[in-house]
Amino acid sequence: MKKLKNSELERLSVEAFKSVEKTPLIVILDNIRSLNNIGSVFRTCDAFLIKKIYLCGITAKPPHKDIHKTALGSTDSVAWEYAENTADLIKKLQQEKISICSIEQAKKAIMLNAFTPIKDTIYAIVFGNEVKGVSQEVVNLSDHVLEIPQYGTKHSLNISVSAGVVIWDLFTKLKA
Repeated sequence: MKKLKNSELERLSVEAFKSVEKTPLIVILDNIRSLNNIGSVFRTCDAFLIKKIYLCGITAKPPHKDIHKTALGSTDSVAWEYAENTADLIKKLQQEKISICSIEQAKKAIMLNAFTPIKDTIYAIVFGNEVKGVSQEVVNLSDHVLEIPQYGTKHSLNISVSAGVVIWDLFTKLKA
């Protein structure tokens, strides 16, 4: 088995990325403080053709060298927008018939592996602050709360890892 070189990967250009059909997923970053986490989420969203990222509250916006360090140019390909208030954004998206899923540990949360997305539905997945998680106000407004099953002692994952797990899971279910 031969390892592929970057030149053999047949990557989309930024222009082609912008015009290709996107996965019906929107990512909302709710008060993320780490610029490296933000950049990592951009890169994951690029990999799985995510429709858009909303950066909310204290979440930093590109251009920034620490976002760029992990985003590796994906801030140029993935559509993004800043929204000051996450709750107001969620209400607006719900009026557009977008289903909101907070990624959080909560009573009556649906385990990610048990969640089946409905075809022809656009989902917005909310990832919360590294310490406080998704705010209770946003959890209350959500149509679903999804939890990543975890079995070790910590019961927490870095937000960029959580985003990778959830985006991959939903991508495979929506593209099946």
